[in-house]
Amino acid sequence: MNSPSPACPRTERCGRDKARKKRYGLPAIVSRPNRHRAPAQAHTSNDRHNEDSKMSVRNHLSSAALLALALGACGPTGGAAFSGEDLYDACENCHGADGAGAPELKAPAIAGMAAWYVEGQLKKFRSGARGAHPDDDPGMRMRPMSKSMPNDEAVAAVAQYVSRLPKQPSVSTLEGADAKRGASYYATCIACHGASAEGMRALNAPALSGANDWYLLTQIRNFKTGLRGADPMSDPTGSQMRAMALTLPSDQAAKDVVAYISTLSR
Repeated sequence: MNSPSPACPRTERCGRDKARKKRYGLPAIVSRPNRHRAPAQAHTSNDRHNEDSKMSVRNHLSSAALLALALGACGPTGGAAFSGEDLYDACENCHGADGAGAPELKAPAIAGMAAWYVEGQLKKFRSGARGAHPDDDPGMRMRPMSKSMPNDEAVAAVAQYVSRLPKQPSVSTLEGADAKRGASYYATCIACHGASAEGMRALNAPALSGANDWYLLTQIRNFKTGLRGADPMSDPTGSQMRAMALTLPSDQAAKDVVAYISTLSR
């Protein structure tokens, strides 16, 4: 057996990429810049920051295209299957190798999320029940990624992999929010999400504790404006959340309830 190239510090994964190329006649799926990324340098201007973000998104979508091409050769009729870890390769450019997310790309932390919830959301992206609104840029980026999965078995596999990633600590980003005031707003959420925001699978209510506060706030805003949960036929659980989000009287109330949820994970 030939020894792996010394230029690749992750020899096992490098070998798997080479195996894919040999087996299916395809290039290696992705280049995984996040695994070996050098410490970030301070941006000298907003233009530099925006350009870096655009480059990361382009890499993300390129990874999706290559993954879809590769998986097309090993779908239901191909007789081969990729592991959840292999499938997650295409997610790394935005969500990170450790699933910690990237706020600058509006990609939330997903490490440790319940497999049933990740699987359900991927299926919503695939069907168009989520991520189809033209004003939902992050959702529209997620659609091609979800559709690169060849079948439901692949969706379940990557969801299981994500659920096994160690949860990453979240950092508070909200300013001017009142957690004590938010506690009163959260009282109406307890019936589904639990007193500790631990979630309830029986009600299709995910855990909220430990989630990025900026992401929770964004999703509440999306529910309120109809970017998410507007169609009760295609997304009944999202429609229920939209109704609950509309009970919050203001954006300040949304910030307050999210600030309170954040205290439940400390």
